[in-house]
Amino acid sequence: MKKLGALILFLAVIISCKEDKNKSYLPSSIGAINTVAVVVDNQLWKGKVGDKIREHFAAPALGLTMDEPIFSINHIPPSVFTGTLRNMRAVLFVEKDSLNLGHLKTDMYATPQKIGVIKGRTEDEIIANIDAKAQEIIASFKNLEIKEAQKRFKRSLSKEKTLNEKFGIDLTIPSAFRVVKQEDNFAWVETQIPKGTMNIIAYEMPANSFTNDSTFVRDIVQMRDSIGSKYVPGPDIPGKITYMRCDPAFAPHVFATEIGGNKAVEVRGIWDIKNYPMAGPFLTYIINDKENDRKMVLEGFTFAPSTNKRDYMFELEAIMRTIKYN
Repeated sequence: MKKLGALILFLAVIISCKEDKNKSYLPSSIGAINTVAVVVDNQLWKGKVGDKIREHFAAPALGLTMDEPIFSINHIPPSVFTGTLRNMRAVLFVEKDSLNLGHLKTDMYATPQKIGVIKGRTEDEIIANIDAKAQEIIASFKNLEIKEAQKRFKRSLSKEKTLNEKFGIDLTIPSAFRVVKQEDNFAWVETQIPKGTMNIIAYEMPANSFTNDSTFVRDIVQMRDSIGSKYVPGPDIPGKITYMRCDPAFAPHVFATEIGGNKAVEVRGIWDIKNYPMAGPFLTYIINDKENDRKMVLEGFTFAPSTNKRDYMFELEAIMRTIKYN
């Protein structure tokens, strides 16, 4: 038995080394952030299979002021899916086949790369497999894109230590961001973008905040509105109070998540300026930081009128998900 165990271990090491060696020869993957190459023949793409693909992979992104899809889709017929096109980072391969399956593959033609494979003997089987596997594939693509975005902005990083000094946290922030405000329990960094700004704010809340499930969403809105009224003023208009708040016309979307190794709540919604026509999307993380007996709050928001904001908000998410605690 000892000899058999040693043999199995030896073979496992050999296979692992071969896989690592093969991966080292793969080219680097390519593609714009949040873009998926959908490889499917024209007939399926123009019919109900294509409709189902778009239903999932081009669904509207949550919490934006304009109708934007979660992914930009590039349709590629299988006959032309060759050469550098195979190096696309996120690929969905859909095919009518003798097999009936749906699964994910990693680094087939390039690295890093995720390929979602959907097959079926009939169109109905293909559609059923898309419905069954879409969320898993989407989550895998999104995680891949987060890592790619983080890799890109790490090329030029800010050396600003305000968040570290005030809250004992580190974020991997691009060098274009600048501190625009800091107070006892508040810090705000910002960068200019075409037609507007991208922003991240940080503050603490007591550890026992949000203990009532029945008022949870309302309490989050009140927290944001309170912070906005205190720290994020709007334009100076005589006789009117202006500040950033949750847009009362839109209820925020709230999800459980994990960030920086801690459980957290993710909130996506629309902010506006009270008494002033100005609005945009926000993404808030309320992090259960038990070690420091607090709720650590990070929020990204964008102001860019009449401009697509999906990729700006995605970059803010990628930045906030780099949080580390000291």
